Amino acid sequence: MGWKSKGLESNTKSFVTKKWTLLLCIGCFCAGMLFSDRMWTVPEAEDKVVSLETGIKDERLKLVTEGCDPIQKDVKRGSKNILGEVSKTPNAIQTLDKTISNLEMELATARAMQESIINGSPISDDLKIPESSGKRKYLMVVGINTAFSSRKRRDSVRATWMPQGEERKKLEEEKGVVMRFVIGHSATSGGILDRAIEAEDRKHGDILRLEHVEGYLELSAKTKTYFATAAALWDADFYVKVDDDVHVNIGKGSNILLPGFAFKENSLSHVAAKMYVALETTLGATLARHRSKTRVYIGCMKSGPVLAQKGVRYHEPEYWKFGEEGNKYFRHATGQLYAISKDLASYISINQHVLHKYANEDVSLGSWFIGLDVDHIDDRRLCCGTTDCEWKAQAGNICVASFDWTCSGICRSVDRMKDVHRRCGEGKNALRTATF
Repeated sequence: MGWKSKGLESNTKSFVTKKWTLLLCIGCFCAGMLFSDRMWTVPEAEDKVVSLETGIKDERLKLVTEGCDPIQKDVKRGSKNILGEVSKTPNAIQTLDKTISNLEMELATARAMQESIINGSPISDDLKIPESSGKRKYLMVVGINTAFSSRKRRDSVRATWMPQGEERKKLEEEKGVVMRFVIGHSATSGGILDRAIEAEDRKHGDILRLEHVEGYLELSAKTKTYFATAAALWDADFYVKVDDDVHVNIGKGSNILLPGFAFKENSLSHVAAKMYVALETTLGATLARHRSKTRVYIGCMKSGPVLAQKGVRYHEPEYWKFGEEGNKYFRHATGQLYAISKDLASYISINQHVLHKYANEDVSLGSWFIGLDVDHIDDRRLCCGTTDCEWKAQAGNICVASFDWTCSGICRSVDRMKDVHRRCGEGKNALRTATF
């Protein structure tokens, strides 16, 4: 019995095992089919990924070869933007400089007014001009340095190269050229000398009074005061200082008749019998050519000896500052006529209390610009002689200013100014037709 039951049990287990074996085989077959199908699709996907990556690389290579790589484009665009900003920098700096200069001018004007009030000095009539007129832009302010004893010199200038009355006012309004005789006050304020100048100004209206005590040894101080005052009163491109014994051509040069000349061209002889040339070499035209420059110092540059000996003319008490005996001054414009740009006039106005004064005013002015970034313009037409200005004009090289070096001005200018003007001056209609 035991044995039979054991045999039955053994058969049953064997039967179950066969059935599960069959099912297991079928399941394995299905799983194998499914697995093999998945294995075939994976390589296809990988091929697609590989082909896609290859395509991207080919496109990038194509873009690089054509110079259109997005990264390179961004870099180039960025570099162009940087270069564009850099190119705009000088303009921005120039605009900023002008803004600062205008603010400094306003500050200098306020200081001048405040000092006049504190010191109890009478304020010049020019300082009382309406605010709107102070905003007008001028080409140049010409200050003619004069003294109390120089009434006849002033009259000789008025009779020749300085316009009078309505003509002078039109010159200011239409051409932007302001002209004034420049003088301070006497040691006894309100005395006979001051009253005489006031009467003369009421008659002609062409005198600028400075808050300054007149004196030959005070010319450096007068120069500082003039530039500070002129810069506060008129917004001009240039400020000019000229002596009252110098002849000046302000406007446009007149038509000069030049003699005939001959020249050769391509082996052919050409002869011109007469030729008229419109000359543009007077003071207005000369300054207008330098209008675009910021800091300009124009004149006949010289470097004279430093005179240590006492009692001689132009003695320099501080000669020891210029080195050994026999040394020369640094380059500076001769004092008969010179011009400075607006920024330099503003610089003098703002720093006038700390600028050192030497015995000679032209040396003082030159010393104030040492160490500054200033363009020194040496123009020899600003210092012609009275004996050669006529033939220079006929040769087409008209002079801006004429005087005699031996006299540091026109010798006997009261008597000779009209003659110099006749020979070397511009035409009567020159200022009316002048364009700067």
